[in-house]
This record gives sequence, C-alpha cells and structure tokens, in this order.
Amino acid sequence: MTHLSPTVAIIGAGPAGLMAAEVLSQASLNVHLYDAMPSVGRKFLLAGLGGLNLTHAEPLEQFVTRYGERTAACTPWLHSFGPQAARDWAQGLGINTFVGTSQRVFPTDMKAAPLLRAWLHRLRHPTQGTPVTFHMRHRWNGQLARNTPEPSPTPTHTFTLAFDTPRGPHTAQADVVLLALGGGSWARLGSDGAWQSWLAQQHIDVAPLRPSNCGFDVQINQRQGWSEHFASRFAGEAFKSVQLSFTDSLGHVFKRKGEFVATATGVEGSLVYAASALLRDEIERTGHATLHLNLRPEWSAERVLEEVSHPRGSKSLSSHLKSRLNLNNLHMGLLHEVLSKEAMHNPAQLAHTIQHLPITLHAARPLDEAISSAGGVRLEALTADLMAQSQPGLFMAGEMLDWEAPTGGYLLTACLASGRVAAGGVLAHVQAHRHQSPL
Repeated sequence: MTHLSPTVAIIGAGPAGLMAAEVLSQASLNVHLYDAMPSVGRKFLLAGLGGLNLTHAEPLEQFVTRYGERTAACTPWLHSFGPQAARDWAQGLGINTFVGTSQRVFPTDMKAAPLLRAWLHRLRHPTQGTPVTFHMRHRWNGQLARNTPEPSPTPTHTFTLAFDTPRGPHTAQADVVLLALGGGSWARLGSDGAWQSWLAQQHIDVAPLRPSNCGFDVQINQRQGWSEHFASRFAGEAFKSVQLSFTDSLGHVFKRKGEFVATATGVEGSLVYAASALLRDEIERTGHATLHLNLRPEWSAERVLEEVSHPRGSKSLSSHLKSRLNLNNLHMGLLHEVLSKEAMHNPAQLAHTIQHLPITLHAARPLDEAISSAGGVRLEALTADLMAQSQPGLFMAGEMLDWEAPTGGYLLTACLASGRVAAGGVLAHVQAHRHQSPL
C-alpha cells in the first residue's frame, strides 16, 4: 500500500477502544475513534463512582484463572498486559495506585475521572505518534462495506462505514476497522448489544448475550420473591461476613466468604456476583439454583448448637439468638423466611440452618441491570490477534467478545489487555499489507 499513514476506524470509546487507540496512535497510524455518546468512557466513569477498581494484586498465575472457560484464551492477553502492567500504565498517566484489604487495586484518590482526563489528554496530545481524532455522537448503524479496488492514483480504502449523527448520516472510509462496542448491560451508557445481528450478517459467529455479575430473584417455599414483610423491611440491607456455598448439577463447587445485599426481589452484591456465572448457568439448565449461607462461618457446628440450645429463660428466641450468636434483625428475618415456627423452636434444625441456610434462585435479573455480560463474538471466529476470520482487516476487542470475569479488577484489566492485543493485530495486518493497495 502507498498510504504513508493507514486509517484505522475504532468504534467504541470505552477502555478497550481507548487502549487500542493509544497503541495505534503511538505507532503513527491515522486513528479515528467513533462513539454514539456525547463523551467517552461513560460506563467507565459510572463504574468508578464507588472507587475505580483498576485491577487485582493477586499473583498472575492465579489472576488468569478467574476467566472460567475462557482462561486459556484470555491468558495470552494477560501475559502481555496483566495487573502489574495496568498499574504501571496508570502510573505513566500520573495516577498512583494502592492495594486494598481485599487485594483490589485502586487509584489513590479512588476516582476514575482524573485517570480518564489524563488518558484523553495523552491521546489528543501524544509525545510521540499521531493524535487521535474523536467523533462523538456518531452511532454506527451496522453498515460495513468492503470496497472494490479500482486502478487509481489514490489507493482505495478497504472499508466504508455509515454512522447516524445529530447532523444526519455520515460516511467514513478506513483501511482497518476495530470494533469495541461493549456488551449488553447498562444500555443507557451506550452498550446496547445492537451489533449482534449486524455481525451475524457479516457471517461472524455471535453467542447470545447473557447477564454476568448480576443479581437474582429468589423463590421461597414455592413463592417467587421474599415475603412482603421481609422485602419491605430488609431490601437494601447487607449480609456481612457470611459464607456462600454452591454446588451445581455438574459438580462445580463455589465457597467463599464475603458480603451481599438483599433486594426487593432477591439478592445482589459482590459475593453473589462472584458466583453468578455458576448460578446463572444452573438456572438455565435446571430452572433453579439453591445456594447455602453460613451466617456464622467462623464458628463450629458444635458451638452453634450449644449456643442455640442454651437455656433462654424469659428471653424471646430473637433476643436469645442475638445475644448468644450475635445474629441481627436481618439474619432473624431470613431465618423466619425459610423456617416454620415449629422449626425455629427445634434447636438442632435451627442450628443447622444458621450454618446451611438454603436460598433458591429462580431467575437472573435482566441483562441491562447486570454489571457486565457474557456471550458475544465467539473467540473461535477470531484469530489469536482478534481479527475476524471471515473479514480480514476487521478486529474486535473488549466486552463484546465471548468471555466473562467476576468483579474485582478482572473485567477492566482484560478489556484493556484485549484492546492492546487487537491493536497489535492491526499493526501486524498493516505491516503485512504495507506494499499492497488497498489493505
């Protein structure tokens, strides 16, 4: 090709798209970044409101196991850009980080906005390479045509793309296209999953999007949802320092201590999110999933039975359990949800339930409420550097790919890593076609 600076169109200005833009602009490619929203990184900023969880400080060999069935595919991404690389990258933007008590890594000020501002400044004013050109309020409408080369003094670009903008339709030309369109959660921030049918028309295999890191609706004693009393009194209350155990019908075991929240219809929160993939898949297979809670995981079964059986005199059962086992109103409410009045006064059954309290889930919450999504472009449809097998010159990155991970920094790190991998693929593709026209 005779272009001195090939044109790359990146669609999607989230972490994956921005990271790809950074790599390609530093290599002096002509990068145009398009996004449907008025400003970049909308989901990134919202996710950082409670503290931007950039990555996780556990050893890399353990970190890469958090990607479930896609561990083998994601591991090379994370070896090229893993948790330490993410911290070093943030440091290069002037953002110091620290490791929290849960081993999660945060900026020292906990905020996403300063990092994003520094990042955008570097993309617009790089010390080396070519500035990135941003096109906001440009919504790709799925049209992606491969141009037919014609003899011409000016080489033909490979692709023509069409966008809807406030000023009307807009057409763009590019030698290479990189899609970083996000998943299907939080549609109001731009990731609405509309691209699924468009890519299927391009003969690219797409797995249906499903909620990940999501909440669930409960089913108690054949009744869907909590009792009206429990929901009205305890929705929004947090279970702290409890242990969640779950074994699915395929024998996969989850057991972890942490926190989660009761909602008006069920449960959500970090501990539930960590088990959400197993729980969701079990519901899809069998129609329900029953987890068990240990409200006193630090106590032996013998001690719990001893405290429950201790004479309570004139105390009510609730006061007795609060004083002897340090249970609170939320714990008591949950016990009353799953046990009959007779069972509550059976010391052996009550003691057992305190440490093996069953909660049956019958549905995941809707995709748009989820923190992230599973499914997307199947990795088998892509090369190792994330180019579509059926569309040379078309690359993809980020959450729109078919992988998932729990919260804790794993999602963001892998999105950033995939953006770098795809950008590396673009550079290799450009180099391979350097003397051809068009790409």
